[in-house]
Amino acid sequence: MALTRLRGFQDLIGPDARAVGIVEECARKVAERYSISEIRIPLLERLELYQRSSGETSDVVEKQMYAFTDRDEAQTTLAMRPEGTPGVVRAYIDAGLDRSDPEQRFFYYGPMFRRERPQKGRFRQFNQFGVEIFGRADAACDAEMMILVDEFRRELGLEVEFEINSLGDGNCRPAFRQALLEWGRAHLDELCEDCHQRLERNPLRLLDCKNDVKLAQTAPTSSDYLCEPCRKHFGTVEELLARASVPYVVNPRLVRGLDYYTRTTFEAISKAVGAQSAVVAGGRYDGLVEALGGAAVAGTGFAIGVERIALALEADRFRLDGAPDAAIIAMGDRATAVAIDLAKTLRQKGLRVEMLSPERGLKALLRRADKVGARYAIIMGENELARGVVQVRDLKASTQREIANDAVAAEISVPAIA
Repeated sequence: MALTRLRGFQDLIGPDARAVGIVEECARKVAERYSISEIRIPLLERLELYQRSSGETSDVVEKQMYAFTDRDEAQTTLAMRPEGTPGVVRAYIDAGLDRSDPEQRFFYYGPMFRRERPQKGRFRQFNQFGVEIFGRADAACDAEMMILVDEFRRELGLEVEFEINSLGDGNCRPAFRQALLEWGRAHLDELCEDCHQRLERNPLRLLDCKNDVKLAQTAPTSSDYLCEPCRKHFGTVEELLARASVPYVVNPRLVRGLDYYTRTTFEAISKAVGAQSAVVAGGRYDGLVEALGGAAVAGTGFAIGVERIALALEADRFRLDGAPDAAIIAMGDRATAVAIDLAKTLRQKGLRVEMLSPERGLKALLRRADKVGARYAIIMGENELARGVVQVRDLKASTQREIANDAVAAEISVPAIA
């Protein structure tokens, strides 16, 4: 049997790995500007964590969990994390922050696992970059999260459109839930099998169904049932987004697939990804900390689909970003020793430098330098060593010049290569 990779998983090699790395680096940089600190959480949690947070009727829990029984005395059922928010909330409570210092700002990064049907932009292992804010119940915090995402996508040069909605809160959502329940019962024969099972337990999931999209257009909308505080909260979010020039549309059927959302929900949509168009998603979850055993602390956040963002961007851009600034070709043992010193000097200046094998011919090494995308090839052999010079070939302009060995670092700089 051939040992090939599993279906729905992927190997990220070279430019593909670089693309994901660039997305992560940009997200970290923007999050840190917003005074958000890093948190790292385990890959494994108790299955109950996701049942109590994401909801037993969510696709994540019903269909997508990688779960197994541990070999401990209690035979604990464990799950590989399918999303980051529940684990961050659990860590927040475990650390006692919900009572000692409730207002916290965290970001996380790492792999998630969901056993779903693989397709472009959807994998069974994928990376998420997420932000969670605790202790802030105000609409300005919701808007700030979307402004952060907008800043992130602008730095990457990505075009998206925000879709936003309000699901209401514990005061007004029960009436909306009841209206959906009655609507679902009236259209029972038209609903898919999954919706039949969800109807009585969580009718809001009817709006999230991928099979009954056209039918859902006739369903009640949450905006018709919002209480005055929720209406005011959502209006403030809209006002602040408009003030910050964040493009958005109100999608009254946006409910997200997880049970813990309240009030504001949002998605950032990219047309460059295909069917899996949501590249960022999030919202408010004011009751989640308390539901998982903590204090009554408000929360809001979002998660970025890192691979989907990378897919939405131009692959050639990452090939250029990952290419070396210079490839050094050393012909002979003495030249190799000098080349290692030169490479160290250039790297200390911030240049990307690749040493090529000294065991191949000059023509083959020049072809290799071109293949890896280097801007310059720096060539040195016995003749150059004797005269204290190197040959610098500009592979983009197809020109070559001779430079004194001790002047290379000054002549070849990052601005010159950019």
